[in-house]
Amino acid sequence: MQTETIIYIIISVIIALLVALFQYKYKVKQLSNRQMVLAALRFVSVFSLLVLLINPKFESKNVYLEKPNLVLAVDNSSSITYLKQDDNALNLLDKIISHPQVQEKFDVQVYAFGDQVSLTDSINFKQKQSNLDVVFKEFNQIYKQSISPTVLITDGNQTIGNDYVFSAQKYKQPIYSVVLGDSTVYSDLKIQQLNVNKYAYLKNKFPVEVILVYHGEAALNTNFIVQQGAAIVYSETVSFSKENNSKILNFYLPANQVGVQSYTAVLEPLENEKNKVNNQKEFAVEIIDQKTNVAIVSDILHPDLGALKKSIEANEQRQVNILNPKEYILKSNEFQLVILYQPNNNFNQVFDFLKNSNNNYFLISGTKTNWRYLNSLNLNVALEITNQTEDYQAVLNTGFSNFIVEDLEFESFPPLKSSFGEPQFKVPFQTVLFKKVGNIATQESLLATLEHQGRREAILFGENIWQWRAQSYLMDKSFNNFDNFIGKLVQYLASTERKTRLSLDYNSFYEGNSSVLIKAQFFNKNYEFDSKESLSIKVTDKISEESKTFPFILKNNYYQVDLSNLPASEYEFVVSATNEKISKSGTFKILDYNIEQQFLNANHYKLHQIANNSNGKSYFVANSNELISDLLNDERYKAIQKSHKNVVPLIDWKYLLILIVLSLSAEWFIRKYNGLI
Repeated sequence: MQTETIIYIIISVIIALLVALFQYKYKVKQLSNRQMVLAALRFVSVFSLLVLLINPKFESKNVYLEKPNLVLAVDNSSSITYLKQDDNALNLLDKIISHPQVQEKFDVQVYAFGDQVSLTDSINFKQKQSNLDVVFKEFNQIYKQSISPTVLITDGNQTIGNDYVFSAQKYKQPIYSVVLGDSTVYSDLKIQQLNVNKYAYLKNKFPVEVILVYHGEAALNTNFIVQQGAAIVYSETVSFSKENNSKILNFYLPANQVGVQSYTAVLEPLENEKNKVNNQKEFAVEIIDQKTNVAIVSDILHPDLGALKKSIEANEQRQVNILNPKEYILKSNEFQLVILYQPNNNFNQVFDFLKNSNNNYFLISGTKTNWRYLNSLNLNVALEITNQTEDYQAVLNTGFSNFIVEDLEFESFPPLKSSFGEPQFKVPFQTVLFKKVGNIATQESLLATLEHQGRREAILFGENIWQWRAQSYLMDKSFNNFDNFIGKLVQYLASTERKTRLSLDYNSFYEGNSSVLIKAQFFNKNYEFDSKESLSIKVTDKISEESKTFPFILKNNYYQVDLSNLPASEYEFVVSATNEKISKSGTFKILDYNIEQQFLNANHYKLHQIANNSNGKSYFVANSNELISDLLNDERYKAIQKSHKNVVPLIDWKYLLILIVLSLSAEWFIRKYNGLI
């Protein structure tokens, strides 16, 4: 307590004493017992009130020992089971956790990782991907300010993410890697990578690129073939040696039939090859008979044009041409959809054509849009003329139902610039994105869709959408989410199909190591999204004829079911509404490919490297006793004595308030009882 506070308390004692004596001693020759009690009560009341005004602070110090963390990260991917190391991993984990000296010295925390990392008490080795990169990135955030030696129990094989050697360098904790698997190098042939487009066009040829790799000493020849069913559609003899241990093959396959066409690439294995799973790989291509041609019509140059073209053409079923108004008029019949970018008076013929043909269009306005001209055309939307500009951020309308829109965290995207003014719609419309100005979310449309007299329209009130695509990449390290959003909007506008009460969103085929998600929307008779309906999907394996039924889960403005646990095969399905007799069917295929089974042994070189770089150590699972001994004897890992100082102001002490109330009440009662009031 400070000296100044102590002086104030002494002064308070003097003042309280003087007040009490003045009240009960002044002009009184001798104090009676009753007056002494009253004086004491008055002293307590006044002193307590004065002390409350001073409000001194009291400090308490709590001393405790903080043990270092021992972080155990266990590879939970299926490659551990495939390499027959699951029992070794679980036994080692149990040995460390149950060791009494380890429990006494460390605060043990167990994580499991596959494509993501999480705290866990259950490990089943069923994850389909391994991402060691994300392990070190997340641990670097969690254990940045503590002593946390990290035991990494893994085979060291990574299937997704950046190279974990670089992310481990930024992790400032000692790493103790435990190698699960065989370090012996066996002769092995494998298909390292196969690249092919998702779509091809009927009566054309589509390119295929294959990377083949050989690990071994002796030179050899083998055959590479591609089969479609029982038919061989491509074959080539390839030669390998110790020095010439990789081949890149580029070839073309014919697209003769519409639909999903499945193929199997096979690299004929060695006679005594240990791992033959990585010698073949399935792939599929969807053959379509035509592209959707989209025209972007603009009279100005802007980065948005290139961003839109890239996003739309991310789906190979679509082709984009950027034209000026005059060029578009000459080729207008070639396009299924036109995007009007910041139209002005030069678009007269374009709007005349769209009006006469009743074609769908997407209008994007910005600071160079001539809204006075557009308002004169009597379109389905008009904008108040203010000659001012404004920056608008986006807020997703979760009630939008024309197609499924997932939240890309639009509120974190950069604002779009546009003319200031409230849009006025003359026909029914649905808002996809609302405008947000500063921190104020409005009910004005930033992006909206319209359907009227058989024509579909969309309008975006803002330019610089290229910044959204760039921000999406910064957030997700991929353009896919933003491109899918634009793709769904284009698909909706380019389609002439009538709206149905049950709509589905799914792929024709899925890679064996990817998520199998099917999304659906259900509408009531007024075509409003119905969130109270129960949807289910009945999936039938075409080969085994086994059927399973799964429920859909509601997510914002759509339903979703995850079928990732289904084995590789061809499936047909029926989605049904429980309360109404409405259903929709389809087919999809899951390709047979488990990337976790492509590894023959552990990657002990990288695990040794990250351990040595971090002042840790690497072990094979057989010498785990040495690991425990090193952890217990390392002088770097000692409990740290810490203290916690707690400062409590007197005003927070409720008992002082009770004391004041009691002393004042007692004084009043005694005075009242004795007729002194």
